[in-house]
Amino acid sequence: MAAALWSLVLLGALCGLGRAMSREEKSKLRNQVVEMFDHAYQNYMDHAYPADELMPLTCRGRVRGLEPSRGDVDDALGKFSLTLIDTLDTLVLLNKTTEFDVAVRRVLTDVRLDNDIVVSVFETNIRVLGGLLGGHSMAVMLRDGGQHMQWYQDELLHMAKDLGLRLLPAFNTSSGLPYPRVNLKFGVRGPETRTGIETDTCTACAGTMILEFAALSRFTGDPVFEAHARRALDFLWEKRQRHSNLVGTTINIHSGEWVRRDSGVGAGIDSYYEYLLKAYILLGDDLFLQRFNIHYASIMKYISQPPLLLDVHIHKPLLPARTWMDALLAFFPGLQVLKGDIRPAIETHEMLYQVTKKHNFLPEAFTTDFRVHWAQHPLRPEFAESTYFLYKATGDPYYLEAGRTILDNLNRFARVPCGFAAMKDVRTGSHEDRMDSFFLAEMFKYLFLLFADAEDLTFDVEDYIFTTEAHLLPLSLSTAPHSSSIPSNRTEELDDSNFDWTCPNTRLLFPDPAFPRKLRDPIRSAVDKSCPRPPPYREPGMGHPPLRAQDFMANNPEHLELLRRMGVSLIHLKDGRVQLVQHATQAVSAVAAEDGVRFMQEMMELSSQQQKEQLPPRAIQIVSHPFFGRVVLTAGPAQFGLDLSKSSTGVRGFATVAEPYSGCSEITNAEYVRGHIALLQRGQCMFAEKARHIQKAGAIGGIVIDDNEGSSSDTAPLFQMAGDGRSTDDIPMPLLFLFYKEGNILLEALKEYREVEVLLSDKARDRATIFKGKPLPGSVTEGCVDEPGTEEDCLTEATTPTSFEPIGQSQASTSEPDQLTQSQQDVSSVEQDTSPAEEAQLLEDEDEEEDDGEDDGEDEDDGDGEDDGDAASPGEDGTDAHLAPPRGERDSEDREEPAGDSDSGGQQVDELLADWREDLEAFQQMEKDEL
Repeated sequence: MAAALWSLVLLGALCGLGRAMSREEKSKLRNQVVEMFDHAYQNYMDHAYPADELMPLTCRGRVRGLEPSRGDVDDALGKFSLTLIDTLDTLVLLNKTTEFDVAVRRVLTDVRLDNDIVVSVFETNIRVLGGLLGGHSMAVMLRDGGQHMQWYQDELLHMAKDLGLRLLPAFNTSSGLPYPRVNLKFGVRGPETRTGIETDTCTACAGTMILEFAALSRFTGDPVFEAHARRALDFLWEKRQRHSNLVGTTINIHSGEWVRRDSGVGAGIDSYYEYLLKAYILLGDDLFLQRFNIHYASIMKYISQPPLLLDVHIHKPLLPARTWMDALLAFFPGLQVLKGDIRPAIETHEMLYQVTKKHNFLPEAFTTDFRVHWAQHPLRPEFAESTYFLYKATGDPYYLEAGRTILDNLNRFARVPCGFAAMKDVRTGSHEDRMDSFFLAEMFKYLFLLFADAEDLTFDVEDYIFTTEAHLLPLSLSTAPHSSSIPSNRTEELDDSNFDWTCPNTRLLFPDPAFPRKLRDPIRSAVDKSCPRPPPYREPGMGHPPLRAQDFMANNPEHLELLRRMGVSLIHLKDGRVQLVQHATQAVSAVAAEDGVRFMQEMMELSSQQQKEQLPPRAIQIVSHPFFGRVVLTAGPAQFGLDLSKSSTGVRGFATVAEPYSGCSEITNAEYVRGHIALLQRGQCMFAEKARHIQKAGAIGGIVIDDNEGSSSDTAPLFQMAGDGRSTDDIPMPLLFLFYKEGNILLEALKEYREVEVLLSDKARDRATIFKGKPLPGSVTEGCVDEPGTEEDCLTEATTPTSFEPIGQSQASTSEPDQLTQSQQDVSSVEQDTSPAEEAQLLEDEDEEEDDGEDDGEDEDDGDGEDDGDAASPGEDGTDAHLAPPRGERDSEDREEPAGDSDSGGQQVDELLADWREDLEAFQQMEKDEL
């Protein structure tokens, strides 16, 4: 039965929907996947191993504690060569058995699991424990084949059990839900563990253990692991909201109370639903299928609004909890394929595909009208996963073309000499110095399988199930010996009417071969043309939809009456602003009170949008040898000068350092600056004054480099440069801002090469556009870069997500009266989520008076942490300040020449450039059709 659910009947008739892809084309794309994997994997092994992950822009390994902290993201790193372990079974799937043999020996020799380090239980389970078990499964399969791994004696399984025992202390709670973090050496409790004080965990974090833990139990014969994972799942099931049958996003691990009551299928919940269905497939326990189908019915009733999947409140599931979607929900169409519900899978996937084509990648979050909400893209594989499953279910070549799009975008926009770099901003094409282990563990598996035929595989992949990290566990575990004494809170009787026992025949679902295309066309049209919002929910009994924040006008009596019904009142302040306050107890009904909560949340989102989205980031692309457009630096814009978003070509020129480097007086090397892009150092005068000086010298653009050593766009909010309080209409050229790290890369390149040409633009340009009419320098293949598309991007926006929870009995929001139709200026009594989105902050350059390295008390960057985020206006002496000072202390020396010779980053950049040169020399010797 499990195999029947896993193996969907292919819809061969759908092959006629579009041009069928030839075997030669599929083979070429499959080989391209392998080449891309080799590029990523070999660069990790050459430049990063034994570190956990590769930093592809600086060509070095990411070692926790040696790099600036990225917060919770770093909890996945445990100094256990994470990427190598996560990649083991990928090597076998891609027919790299020799490399797999070497990799396993390296893991056994080099990896330690007893490090005194605090790691995420969830991430360590799915990546490291799952990677060890997947590697063990592949090693056993190869060993039993009689040709490879004959020396293997279950060593990876022994390591997996050791790691499982190190994770078990996290489950020592009254509820059975695990702590979110554990110390690999000391466990959870005790002063030396530095953990065990957390009270909350996400639903997915606690509910994504059963596959790995049950597999470990059945491989080893020790039932303790499966028992703990089942207990956690049982507790989550008991705590579901009984009316809606939905679960929240965050739960208290001790009391079982829901901390965040919003429910969806994306971040925080996603793999909980995935593991319920896959636990049934792997273990054959009907209870998991029943629970999944009860949840699934509620998802389709409340959350699914085809093609959208919108979060709702678990107690009021008809009320949307937010107006945007996150990229992690892209796995859901693939899960729907396993469920056998193909139609909504096609619809949601098509929506995701169109968003991808608009922005080249799925933004980390996007709005219901398909604009950018959070601009990052860490090379997530979920969309490729769903693409593979839909192709397996339908046989429609349309999904092969979707896979080709994924490959092309990765090569055109994410590929760098030392691997593949995450996108810091999909709007500009700027990069982030990270390549997560899941990129190698998942992305290349799904893309290889998408273009592979059965004869291309060394084993039958349908004998295995994919974990959420795409690790392979054999379905034979369902019949493996295991203890029958595993406790379970099985109190409900199985109801056959609640769920389907077998997978439906897709031929019966789609008697018309053109049916999937008919589902896709309206969605494509919606994204391309109108970007419509879903119809607002109508409150029962009111006869009209509740008021939306974007429509509100303070002078509209009808709007004021609607606010009154929702318990929202207006208070006119002495300074002319209006404060909005909500008292839920004053609403005419509970439903109206919920509408009031939503209205206030929307007001805050609009406020955040207005405050934070003044100008999007810009891109500085190094286009000269040996970079050829592959290196893109995230730059802050200026609120004056040329608007690069309105320039189709950007501004291109050779970079030169201005003298004086501060740019605060007349340029003395004007003969070198003329016709070039001038490099300047931040500080000592206004940005606009710097721009006027280099413009007078004949510069065509300027780049201001932060003088705060160590600052980086990876760790600091993006800056926007303000004017000097006077008209800046006399400055027609563009001026951009680089943090120290990115600026140092440019300075080191200039020091290494006599001429460095850069392109200033609103976003990174396709290399085919930069070098139009000429062969692409350093290109590894003639088919690697597509012709630039003519399709215009959908308008994008960068908003900051907020979490709106009532504080006591009221919520308050303050606004300027003439701007109530757009947003609120100040919001009090609210909690704001920490967002991975970049928040643009208004920056005004400051006049730094330095006296023998001592602060004179007027420098904001004194490290005291005060006044962060408060806007300071220019003083009478011409000094200006910025909203949030960069991190680190300022160099107290008065610098007139570019620094960098003595900083520790210089050597690393030299090594980076040397590595790039070696890579480019290798590229030139590769066959044009190798990719």
